[in-house]
Amino acid sequence: MAVTKRPNAGAIAPLFLLSTAALILACAIATSHLPIEEATVEQIQQAFAQNQLTSKQLVNFYFDQIRALNPLLRGVLEVNPDALRQAEQADRERAAGRSLGDLHGIPILLKDGIGTKDALNTTCGSYALLGSVVARDAGVVERLRSAGAVILGKASQSEWYNVRSFSIPGGWCARSGQAVNPYVEGGNPCGSSSGSAVSVAANMVAVSLGTETDGSILCPADRNSVVGIKPTVGLTSRAGVIPISPRQDTIGPICRTVSDAVYVLEAIVGYDPRDHEATKEAAGFVPLGGYKQFLKRDGLRGKRIGVVRSPFLDSVNDSTVLTAFELHLKVFRRGGATVVDHLEIAEINVILDPFKSGEVPVLMAEFKVGINQYLEELIESPVRSLADIIAFNINNPELENMKEYAQDLLVAAETTNGIGEQEVGAIQLMENLSLEGFEGLMKQHQLDAMVTFGADAAPVLAMGGYPAISVPAGYDGKGSPFGIAFGGLKGTEPKLIEIAYAFEQATNIRRPSKLQCEI
Repeated sequence: MAVTKRPNAGAIAPLFLLSTAALILACAIATSHLPIEEATVEQIQQAFAQNQLTSKQLVNFYFDQIRALNPLLRGVLEVNPDALRQAEQADRERAAGRSLGDLHGIPILLKDGIGTKDALNTTCGSYALLGSVVARDAGVVERLRSAGAVILGKASQSEWYNVRSFSIPGGWCARSGQAVNPYVEGGNPCGSSSGSAVSVAANMVAVSLGTETDGSILCPADRNSVVGIKPTVGLTSRAGVIPISPRQDTIGPICRTVSDAVYVLEAIVGYDPRDHEATKEAAGFVPLGGYKQFLKRDGLRGKRIGVVRSPFLDSVNDSTVLTAFELHLKVFRRGGATVVDHLEIAEINVILDPFKSGEVPVLMAEFKVGINQYLEELIESPVRSLADIIAFNINNPELENMKEYAQDLLVAAETTNGIGEQEVGAIQLMENLSLEGFEGLMKQHQLDAMVTFGADAAPVLAMGGYPAISVPAGYDGKGSPFGIAFGGLKGTEPKLIEIAYAFEQATNIRRPSKLQCEI
């Protein structure tokens, strides 16, 4: 099976490395337009309203940033050749007095697994899907277009959401190579929404969209000092998004601030008939008046926050991190929250072991069913089944770097036969672990949120479809970012937003990455 490529005017050559001199020159160009690095959505909209900035200028600014930084960071797979036309349309609409809301004219990068019916590819980072054609925009993309957002391009990601092999590092895919953390040389950007987080952190885009099955929004946000919202499963549509699991997949924003993430979340939530079962149930969680009303500086007041230290802090021996975590607990208390410390989640060791919990074997079976159905529905595609993908990798070893990275998980998934008795039993085990573990903890202590260090609690939240927000919480002794995660019961995004926003505003910890045109 030979590789087929669809020509794309917006494609980037991510493996080309600029010389230091060329990068300095490119950075000078990138920063010569307007001082808009680190600008929030609100600040950008104010600049639009005061005629200090246009959407077209903003898109060109990000294109310059991408040209300057992406050869090193590899966070962007493709830029949209239609982005400037979309930006010009937004400029005309504003000039005519028409506003579509907070995201009108705002550029956004989409994780590569999120389908777009345009010149962009949707490949999950793999050459196997290069040239495939989707039938329509993903549900969340339809909502973003309706909100006036400019689709800037596709962000890189861990290939096949890390379902190709355990041996492949987070943030690597064949099409882009290894994504790079912009804060620490050689630092892990984490996966699989790595490109979305890296690109936002380095100001190659204003806001981005990621996906999560287990940790793929929370971990990149944690490692790249940005904000990630993992919504309740079903709150955002998965239609048109390359799937892993209908039980655990969710789509959410990765941004530099809580408010920006909330603006994106508000634009993409809601019922979608193409993801009927999940979105119909979760549509009842969307609050009247939306989510912006919960951006409250006093959002900590009256909240009960449960702190789970073990095992998430057990291996941390950096005094900078440990001191920061204790200071953050004081921030909660000063903000009017009740902190219930040293809580434990029942059967946490089982929950965190994806084989003992049954998560891995179930995900393997769900992935095969889901990917085969997705591939069959494509208008055009070089591959039509998981077996075809495996064969493609074997027949294109240089493109897919098969000499260095295996595809053992893809092969394991291919051997499954749907959701049988064993998988049903494992799903029931995960449900029981969630009910007796996380839900039991939340209800027993009447908590509004659970707080944990970093993103290692992702499996606790993933297997039950619970929401979470990761917020920057500091930098360790080597300068590597770390965050804290606020997790809640299904549909409690309003409470989590209040807590996360109040914490962010009280601490203002996030700082720009050093790799922003300083080389």
